Amino acid sequence: MNKSEAQSEAKGEPQLGSPTSSDLKPQVAKRAYEIHEERRQQSDPAVQDWVQAEKEVRTDQTKKEPAPEAKAEPKPETKTAPSSSTGKKVVVAGVIILSVLAILAIGFGMGRFWGNSKKDQNRLVLYGNVDLRQVELSFNNSERIAEVLVQEGDKVKCGQILARLDTSRLKPQTAEAEAEVESQQAVVEKLHHGSRPEEIAQAQANVASAKADLVNADQQWNRMMALSKLTTGRAISQQDLDGAKAGLDVAQARLEMTQKGLDLSTIGPRKEDIAQGEAQLRANQAQLDLLRQKLADAELVSPCDAVVRSRLLEPGEMVSPQRAVYNLAITNPKWVRAYVSDPDLGKIHPGIKASISADSFPGRAFSGWVGFISSVAEFTPKAVETMELRSSLVYEIRVFVEDPQDELRLGMPATVAFELNPPGRSQP
Repeated sequence: MNKSEAQSEAKGEPQLGSPTSSDLKPQVAKRAYEIHEERRQQSDPAVQDWVQAEKEVRTDQTKKEPAPEAKAEPKPETKTAPSSSTGKKVVVAGVIILSVLAILAIGFGMGRFWGNSKKDQNRLVLYGNVDLRQVELSFNNSERIAEVLVQEGDKVKCGQILARLDTSRLKPQTAEAEAEVESQQAVVEKLHHGSRPEEIAQAQANVASAKADLVNADQQWNRMMALSKLTTGRAISQQDLDGAKAGLDVAQARLEMTQKGLDLSTIGPRKEDIAQGEAQLRANQAQLDLLRQKLADAELVSPCDAVVRSRLLEPGEMVSPQRAVYNLAITNPKWVRAYVSDPDLGKIHPGIKASISADSFPGRAFSGWVGFISSVAEFTPKAVETMELRSSLVYEIRVFVEDPQDELRLGMPATVAFELNPPGRSQP
């Protein structure tokens, strides 16, 4: 670049084969702002930034243009390019305006924070989410579903039947067990009652018959012995004597047997037999109770008042204790899970009243109270928005809320406000 070109460039005059100042003004302003942002300076240095940016832009434009083959004749310009001083003033004014706006914003924020801190000295505000208990209901048996009686969103009462299983195979098993229990019950009652009077009379008659047979056998034996002595053994053979003796022995044994039978009929069954019969009856009764419980478990019953959140299975599907059929949301109790920092922990206590508000219900407040304060500190969960750093230690609290219309939903963001010194309360 020769001396004439440098002078014309410094004066802001257009040159041949290069863009005019009006064409470069947007690019120069953009580059000056970038340089100013890099230096982070104001006032006079901003003018230097403008000059430097204009030189860099002109140099880039000159490099991009091809070298002309012949020297072109300058054409007269109809419009004059704006001076560089005007652009410098615009940039300086913009920088000053931005600085003033930033100072005003910082001052307004600090003033608002100071005012709120003085205003909220007697009021503690916490942020959390609505929480409640949930129940996953499943059958105890492994069978096919016969009926599903409620839908998502239905309100159910405690003890209400929600679904039923197929019991076509379970009912015959229960009937069989009932018959076995009745049979064994009769056996135990028979053992407890002992022998009937007729059975005792029968045993006594058998004893009398055995006595009569014994008398007859004894007489027969005596006659044969007497005849054998008179004839010195010639009239009666030894075989006849042995037969008469055996008959006498048999009659005596039969008499003893019938007498023992009479004693057993009179005494009744043994204690061990009665205990065995009762144990068998208990086993049969336990089997019957198990089948009856399975029959009762074939009906899925709601354990409490709740709202059906999810219906997970349909009729015809095979269930098991590991597969849930319904997911229920318990509507009472319902609370807001919030977190309080250590400096504010001493301001609240279990039972303190609170006011709960939600974005979904503007202008409304739900009444509540603190029902739980954790005894262990923890780091602030990421899902909780607080003004303190997330790394600070906080304590979990549960603020139970009265919601008879069941309007608050699970996970809904809520704001909890505590009046630490309400009007009319005496200061300690």
